[in-house]
Amino acid sequence: MSNRTTNIVAVSLLLFAFFSAFFSMRGDSATMDELAHIPAGYSYLTQLDYRLNPEHPPLVKDLAAFPLLFLNLNFPKNSPFWTEGINEQWRFGWEFLYNSGNNPDQIVFWARFPMLLLFIFLGWFIFKWTKELGGNKPALLVLTLFSFSPNFLAHGRLVTTDVGAALGVVMATYFWLKFLREPSKKNIIMAGLIFGIALLLKFSLILLLPFFSVITIIYAFLNKRNLLKYISFAVLAGIIAVVFIVLPVYQLHIVNYPVEKQLSDTKYTLESSPLVHLKELDIWLADKPVIRGLGQYLLGLLMATQRTAAGNTVYFLDMISAAGWWYYFPVVYILKEPLALHILTLISLFLTLLFIKKPFWIETFKRLKIWLQNHFAEFSMLVFLVIYWFASISGNLNIGVRHILPTFPFIYMLVGLGLVLGLEQIKSQKLKKIFISFAMVLMGWYIISSLKTFPYYLSYFNEIAGGTDQGYKFVVDSNYDWGQDLMRLKKFVEENNISKIKVDYFGGGDVKYYLGDKWERFDPKSGPQKGWLAISATLLEQGRGNPVQGFGEPTDYYNWLNDYQPISRAGKSIFIYFIP
Repeated sequence: MSNRTTNIVAVSLLLFAFFSAFFSMRGDSATMDELAHIPAGYSYLTQLDYRLNPEHPPLVKDLAAFPLLFLNLNFPKNSPFWTEGINEQWRFGWEFLYNSGNNPDQIVFWARFPMLLLFIFLGWFIFKWTKELGGNKPALLVLTLFSFSPNFLAHGRLVTTDVGAALGVVMATYFWLKFLREPSKKNIIMAGLIFGIALLLKFSLILLLPFFSVITIIYAFLNKRNLLKYISFAVLAGIIAVVFIVLPVYQLHIVNYPVEKQLSDTKYTLESSPLVHLKELDIWLADKPVIRGLGQYLLGLLMATQRTAAGNTVYFLDMISAAGWWYYFPVVYILKEPLALHILTLISLFLTLLFIKKPFWIETFKRLKIWLQNHFAEFSMLVFLVIYWFASISGNLNIGVRHILPTFPFIYMLVGLGLVLGLEQIKSQKLKKIFISFAMVLMGWYIISSLKTFPYYLSYFNEIAGGTDQGYKFVVDSNYDWGQDLMRLKKFVEENNISKIKVDYFGGGDVKYYLGDKWERFDPKSGPQKGWLAISATLLEQGRGNPVQGFGEPTDYYNWLNDYQPISRAGKSIFIYFIP
């Protein structure tokens, strides 16, 4: 396939991804985290104050808030949630979006638009890098996997940090490997600058530190380079990241954040932190004018680490727990990624093993060294997958497949490269045709499974889980129900002339804003209800799951609904009942 044809197909795929994400987001109300991220980002740009949502770095929120600067919005600066509270991100978010005379739908729409551009840029960068590694065919295959990925289409249009983190991982790794191959002044500077940008996208990307350390040492060893020289270059790149990116960006974001409030907020937030020495360092940094930006960065990093260790109350496989499960992410990955991808992954692994011509124990280290020297980029991707997955499995923050989204680009690239390059080594034309035909069928299946899900990408589950309609039985929260269907509930209420409906809603929308006096808040633990009832899937499953040993809160308050069937759903995630 010529470069011209390849580029035309690539542009077509990226346009498809853009419009699929764009049109699917138009019916979605604000999701849970957007309620915090959007107002926080707007406060950064207009107030230069970082008191809201410090547990996430600023860059994605800044990008989302940029179009909002042209909307003439009301910022509730006199709200007690801003003036008096400590990180009152949720209540201030409600104030900003729904109680300040602003148009929340307009705000959410424009805040999401830069996320779409970030999403498409990630697709282009994956395509570019894969093309450099393996040529046109694997590049298009990988871009197809990306463009039709239900998970990227779901989160690529939301104001969250996960797709941004995926972009940070890919770009930072690309430029770090470029520096390792050629440690010129330009490449060291670029590696440091992009690393710094990555650190501003999501705190989990602090894992790039051990990742870069490992691959730098291995690269120097494999290629008989001066290890101390490479370590010094790597340290220099890290200093560039902190001094020229992280520190100045954070310093800019705290220009109007009073020193006294930053210090008191830091002390209060980290009061129960078990990381005593880091806590003390952060408190020390918080009131030092030239470097207190680093204190705010460290505060966010400690908050993210603390939350990962503490966990959330979660429904998973008919169980309720706040402690998490080590197998949560492997199971959710298997259920949330298309089944066709899993089969393609197995084929790619099979083709890789098929062409190991000698028994693995013969000249193992010599052959491994040669492979590593010729495929160091692919090896680096594998190293990152191991590090990130290990960290994810070890933590207790089991609230969505989105938390491992930064690993997906490398999975797609490894599958695409392994599949295409493996097929090229098959000498039997008949066998090659069989494999190609099977792969094409699987790709068709992959594409169809994505198209069938439109516009409900957030609720996508594969055939193992019984499809999108049944996925909530396995796991909820941002895997299925993040509050995206509230506007669809409004439409159902209007079309069915419902005068009053009881709502138990989970998400970033405001039921009163959309339903007015047609809704009634109720306590789900108050027992059986009568009349119209709408319940978010997350809250429904948390109210009829089985508590794990040691979980002391009630989890059976919705069991009475097992005797009834919902008459409809708003989208996929809000179950609607009529109880006579």
